[in-house]
Amino acid sequence: MAKCTFCGNNLKRGTGKMYVQKDAKILYFCSMKCEKNMLKLKRKPITTKWSSRYEKQRKKE
Repeated sequence: MAKCTFCGNNLKRGTGKMYVQKDAKILYFCSMKCEKNMLKLKRKPITTKWSSRYEKQRKKE
């Protein structure tokens, strides 16, 4: 079971998208929204308020 690289949600088997970068780093995305925010818009998941990774970082502080 994989987790979305951007938002941190669990991916069900057979869903989502796997993206392989040129440096052989594998990224998993649950939706086109997460994919566009990370690759095209170059946003960081820790600063995006709707992602669960933002909430985890905020709880630590």
